[in-house]
Amino acid sequence: MKQTINFYQFSDEFKAIRPNNFSYEGLQALFDYLEELENDLGEEIELDVIALCCDYTEQTLDEFNRDYSEDGKMSMEEAIEYLCENTHFVDKTSNETLIYLQF
Repeated sequence: MKQTINFYQFSDEFKAIRPNNFSYEGLQALFDYLEELENDLGEEIELDVIALCCDYTEQTLDEFNRDYSEDGKMSMEEAIEYLCENTHFVDKTSNETLIYLQF
C-alpha cells in the first residue's frame, strides 16, 4: 500500500523523527530531488526517514572541507564539482549548505 505525500507531510515526518538532520530549505531540496528521481526511475520511493538521513546529508562548506578536502580550502564551486564527480549532488541552499548522497 502506497500513499502520495506532499512536501509538508514529508517535512512533518522528518520533524517527528529526525528534526535536526536537514534545514527547511534542505528538506525542500531533498523532496524535489526525490520526486524527480521517482519520475526518472518510473517507480515510487518509500519514505523511510531514517534511511534517508543515513543516505543523504546537509553540510556547510567548512564541514565538507573538514571531511573531504586535503587542504581544507575547497571553494563552494570546487566542492560542488567534487560531489558531482563522486556521488549524487542534490543542491546548494541559499544558506550555503550542500545536500548530497553520502559516500
